[in-house]
Amino acid sequence: ILIFAPVSGASFNPVVGIVGIFTGEATVKETSWYALAQIVGGCLGAITANLMFDLDAINISHKVRSGSGILFSEVVATVGLLLVIYGTIRAKRSSLVPFTVAAWITGAYFFTSSTSLANPAVTVARGLSNTFAGIAPESVPMFVLMQLIGAMLAVVIIKFVFGQPRS
Repeated sequence: ILIFAPVSGASFNPVVGIVGIFTGEATVKETSWYALAQIVGGCLGAITANLMFDLDAINISHKVRSGSGILFSEVVATVGLLLVIYGTIRAKRSSLVPFTVAAWITGAYFFTSSTSLANPAVTVARGLSNTFAGIAPESVPMFVLMQLIGAMLAVVIIKFVFGQPRS
């Protein structure tokens, strides 16, 4: 995040852009292009990781992730991540976003039953890796839906707690 912030705002997560649309900080067009790039980048990253571990480049995951608890935890992980990002920015501490995101994702990996994917691009990409971190393709749609629900809940909370961004 820190390295790419000057180039693209370090936008690696489609739900961050989606929230930006609803808070007036992003457009549908730019968010759509970013989401496409994020998914492609995530998939290339998964392929790279597979090759580094002597696996087939595309190694479809068989790890089914289902159940109400694991799906609810993905909502919690996504809401929390978005509150961390937008809260840090609204506190005028944008330079800390890379660190607050890292802290949240690290913690949420351990305290959520879903291991906190909280990112549709990562979710799709992890379907290409049949490792402990993978997710079976049939589990991806519900995870992405939960992340989108988390994003919508985050929009409501962000607007209530922080208000609209100041120009």
